[in-house]
Amino acid sequence: MDDAAIYRLSDDLALVLTVDFFPPVVDDPYSFGAIAAANAVSDIYAMGGRPMAGLNIVCFPAQRLPQSILTEILRGGYDKAAEAGFSIVGGHTLDEDEPKYGLAVIGTINPKNRVTNANAQVGDYLVLTKPLGIGIITTAHKAGVASADTVQRVVSVMSTLNKGASEAMLEVGVNACTDITGYGLLGHLREITQASGVGAQVVLSQVPVLEEAWALVSEGLAPGGTYKNRSYLEEAIIWDPQISDEAQLVLCDAQTSGGLLIAVSATKVQDLLTSLQQKGVTPAVIGEIVADDLAKIRVVP
Repeated sequence: MDDAAIYRLSDDLALVLTVDFFPPVVDDPYSFGAIAAANAVSDIYAMGGRPMAGLNIVCFPAQRLPQSILTEILRGGYDKAAEAGFSIVGGHTLDEDEPKYGLAVIGTINPKNRVTNANAQVGDYLVLTKPLGIGIITTAHKAGVASADTVQRVVSVMSTLNKGASEAMLEVGVNACTDITGYGLLGHLREITQASGVGAQVVLSQVPVLEEAWALVSEGLAPGGTYKNRSYLEEAIIWDPQISDEAQLVLCDAQTSGGLLIAVSATKVQDLLTSLQQKGVTPAVIGEIVADDLAKIRVVP
């Protein structure tokens, strides 16, 4: 269940490889390109790797949309890759009806220092580095009902690299990590609990959520993937009776370019929070790892 593939070259060096691409989640083509690139490289960061090179993956309706849109998408991806410190060195384009963009990214990692999602320990704290609600807000944006300020905020969140968060966890030393994307917070946490043979408890009041997401989800605005996530996790989650239907959807919301979810020992959690803050990341301790042979996740108010 690792976020990226690792190919060992020697005892101290391995390649880390990943790929991701998707249709536009915002209207602005430059922002879409930047978001897609940040999302694609996130799996490298989640495992503690350093990106080196990327290949563009593009689907574009060349006969229907002007070339300038494609130029802006690629420029957004190029600039975000440059910010991350890697080069886009090629790629492939298909003439398709729906635009899609992303990257295959290759990086390097010391296999001895890799961070997987399979080593969470009982007593670890769970630290989240970006707020939830991205899928709800982008769905509302497509429906034309999200405010301009909210869209601007969610674009900023999605296009923010997980580079600083990855560097902080490597400095401190953590037990497990994953990034939050399409399976939502609880779906990706479930991967950690299953792979590690533990359970987890999440405290709803401690989970950061983009403010307007609450009002939007109460109006029934959430992506289909969010509902599918909740349905899929039905047997894995123990919901406190006080957890509302809307809160369940927020915790299962399908994210694009979400943050890192890190399991860190109690003795190191304060060092991690300090390091994250020094790197411009706003972290939140949202729960802890508990003993549970069935890898269940309990959600409490």
